[in-house]
Amino acid sequence: MNPAVSAPCHDRPTAAPGRDVFAPVALGAYPAAVARFLAGEARSPVPVPVSGRADLAESVSAANALYADVRAPAPLDVGVVLGAGDLPPAVAELARPLARRWIDEKELQDAAGLRDRHPGTLLVVGRYDRLTLSPVRDLLLAAPRGAQRALTLLSGRDDASVGWTVAKQYAVPAADVSALGLFTDTDRPPHAPGVRVFDDRDFERADIQGEILGTRWRRVVFQGHGKDDSVNLGAFTICGRNAAVPAVPGLLGPRCAYGLPCYKPEDKLVPLHRVGAVEVVLSACNSGPLADLALYDPKYQLLLSALDGPARTVVAAVSVHDSDRPENVAWMQAARTGADSVDTLNASLAGSHPYPAFLRFGMPGAPERTPPAPAPADHRPDPLLLTAGHRLTALLASGLLAPQHGLRPRLTRLARKVDQWVARPTHLADASPEEIRSCLAADLQSLDHALAERIADNPEDEVMNYPAHFGDRSRLDPHVREVPCHCGRPAQEFTRRGLLPHVLDTTCAVCMRCGDVTFRVPGSPALWAYAADAAEQGGELVVRAELTPARPGPVRLGLFVPTYLREDTAVEPRTVKVRAGDTRPRDVVFRVRLAPGTAPQAYYFTVFAVQDLAVSTARRHFGVVPRRK
Repeated sequence: MNPAVSAPCHDRPTAAPGRDVFAPVALGAYPAAVARFLAGEARSPVPVPVSGRADLAESVSAANALYADVRAPAPLDVGVVLGAGDLPPAVAELARPLARRWIDEKELQDAAGLRDRHPGTLLVVGRYDRLTLSPVRDLLLAAPRGAQRALTLLSGRDDASVGWTVAKQYAVPAADVSALGLFTDTDRPPHAPGVRVFDDRDFERADIQGEILGTRWRRVVFQGHGKDDSVNLGAFTICGRNAAVPAVPGLLGPRCAYGLPCYKPEDKLVPLHRVGAVEVVLSACNSGPLADLALYDPKYQLLLSALDGPARTVVAAVSVHDSDRPENVAWMQAARTGADSVDTLNASLAGSHPYPAFLRFGMPGAPERTPPAPAPADHRPDPLLLTAGHRLTALLASGLLAPQHGLRPRLTRLARKVDQWVARPTHLADASPEEIRSCLAADLQSLDHALAERIADNPEDEVMNYPAHFGDRSRLDPHVREVPCHCGRPAQEFTRRGLLPHVLDTTCAVCMRCGDVTFRVPGSPALWAYAADAAEQGGELVVRAELTPARPGPVRLGLFVPTYLREDTAVEPRTVKVRAGDTRPRDVVFRVRLAPGTAPQAYYFTVFAVQDLAVSTARRHFGVVPRRK
């Protein structure tokens, strides 16, 4: 098909009762089968090319038990095929009725002006290797804020998978496929009528694997921590590995890629491509990364596994997000009323992120109205004394630190001093501003040292949860600036403004490849971390931390790795004190020595800096690969 030619929209044939909706065909017979289907001959089933893909043939069989009819969905306004010359023409022909008009891929070179030239909803069709930072990121960010169905994608790991994804858009679920499910390891949401909710308490007493694989779902959400290959549900794991797909030599994989056992019980793995669901929502960070931002080999990726399965619609997160109770409640309401999952989730998160967090793979239903994002609050910087007082109030009154936290007594004593220093009259009224500042600086240095040592001893200390704790009590400032990530790609830096006096503002930089890269509070040190992408078992990872102090004076720095890597590493130096005579950037070098038995897989490290009771962090991913012999 010529993608620049307008495609007419007309009704597709309807499957006869009792007949299969899909028919697997060999690649050589696929073009003729597509032509027969589009012409409505003999009420043909939707053809699916399965040559060399036995797993797709199994998915076709499973889908025929999930869908009962064939009907073309309402077309989107504009369509474009990425790599039209590489995709089999029959796949593009099958997609043609899904958009009213088609434009050439060259139009995407000016994504910012695309909406002016071609207003309306946009459908992008292409293999996964074509869904890269450019142009997809530009299309995402160019979409009007709050617009419904602004961007829809149809994709797959190869030509056959793309053909399968397009074919599923013509399917109508069987009338008895109505179950709605929410599986969450990070929330205990209220149980809404008509939605089967499972949280961490259920994971300990129920056969979650059986619940998921034994149910025909209309819509189902999997919410938990993980990487682009897995979502954790207690001891159970939603797994993206497709055993029928060959690995790509040289690409990083999870532990199982190197012959090691899974980090979770293997008898509790849930292969995502075998989940019988019309719509799958992957509410985990980086569950649907763009092709050039993915952490792992496509063989193990959740998104591609879901697209290989029976699901007509897959909702995945392109990067990091703060989906939690509000999004779960909003999704349950949307699921019961038939509203679009992507529009609902992105609208709910509009006050937390300046970017759409979720992508839609599959044709949407009717658009729904969504509330506008709340307006941000103003912010005004404070001098050191007021800054210290503000931070002390936040640490002591916000609920961030437990009542028994070891630093509370010292923080309380300094808070009393600051209260006296800002009050008039005071017993220190005769002290000069210079004397007060000198006394304050000494107290801050002592507490900064204690705080840095505490973090080095226990990186899971409550104080390190400040981005989430304060962020949940904040609203998004609309001012967003683009900064270069330490990986060299563009990142977005934005600030969340605290809604209460004892809630600090937080600034975050997010890269679609690296995720939430840096966190800090305004007026605190800025950090970036640079290192090689991988290190060998038994080798050494050299980390260069670029520090920009908030003000002249001492700054404490340290580096830590996640809990599951600490026994296999030694970090030098553990902490270091930098005496900054000015606010120019400077480098601090750390070395992470890896044990010979370190498991090959993806890891990360975090560099932190402490100045004036504020903790700044910079996180970077790296891989451990087998040692060369």
